[in-house]
Amino acid sequence: MMTARTYCVKNLVRAACLLSLLLVSAAPAAAQGAETLRVRPLIRDGQVLVTFSLDGGLTDEMKAVVQSGLRTVFTYTVELKLKVPAWVDRTVASAVVSTSVDFDNLTRRHTISQALDGRVEESFIVEDPAQVAQMVTHFDRLPLFDTKVLEANREYYVLVKADARPRSTASLWPFSGTAIGSARFTFIK
Repeated sequence: MMTARTYCVKNLVRAACLLSLLLVSAAPAAAQGAETLRVRPLIRDGQVLVTFSLDGGLTDEMKAVVQSGLRTVFTYTVELKLKVPAWVDRTVASAVVSTSVDFDNLTRRHTISQALDGRVEESFIVEDPAQVAQMVTHFDRLPLFDTKVLEANREYYVLVKADARPRSTASLWPFSGTAIGSARFTFIK
């Protein structure tokens, strides 16, 4: 028969094991959290143009995954949000920008496909790894949103979440490998 003290000790041991497992799985997420995502929105010609880049470019870990020949997909989820005081901010529009990289070990060339909301926009064949890193981590003035959906004199912000698949490290932490950046602006008509 289990006494109350034995039951309490077993629960404490379980809790300590769970806490240590959580801390160990969060370590890769903390290491990857050093990457920052810079975001700059610009209103021009009836469009919200979004520029974003991942500081630090590709990590050594991601370069190794690309060089292994595995198809590597970099996905950027871009959300245009309306700032609502004392309430949950409203998502006005969203877009998904993705870039896939296929490395051919025989020809030493990268095939890069860039897509917007699932539709392939452009494809390139590139030999220079530095150019590949630039193409998958930097996007300049993408016309993602129309200003017709915006209300005049309201505060908005663009939120960008970056993710890459596959990952070379296994982690139980669900958000590892994700970088997030945002920038505010006021739409004046």
